[in-house]
Amino acid sequence: MICRRSVKRDAMLDLLRSTDCHPSADWIFQQLRPLYPDLSLGTVYRNLNQLCEHGLIKRVGTVNGQERYDGDVSPHAHFVCHCCGSVLDLPPSPPTQGYVEECSKQFGFEATSYEVHVFGLCQACKKLKQ
Repeated sequence: MICRRSVKRDAMLDLLRSTDCHPSADWIFQQLRPLYPDLSLGTVYRNLNQLCEHGLIKRVGTVNGQERYDGDVSPHAHFVCHCCGSVLDLPPSPPTQGYVEECSKQFGFEATSYEVHVFGLCQACKKLKQ
């Protein structure tokens, strides 16, 4: 449980839930710094960790050396462009859920969640490569 409410933590959560760009801590810091001049990057990281620990946001993974975050914690996949680093939400994949359930039965584990990441070139980068 998060110990107490924090205006800055609430602002981070609201920002994450209002964007689909899957931002880094640095991006969040840059967006909120004008509103909270005393905000530090360390505060952003600490609050992101707390929000992740409590299931309010999730880590998408490291893209171009920076951890990226998602305010949408519903089951869905991600596409990551290995050229520009953009991250896109993909719809959940029902066959994947079946696969996870099948594997959990076969190997005797209990799956609490799963993530799917597809890597490649986004539409814009694909055009640039042509």
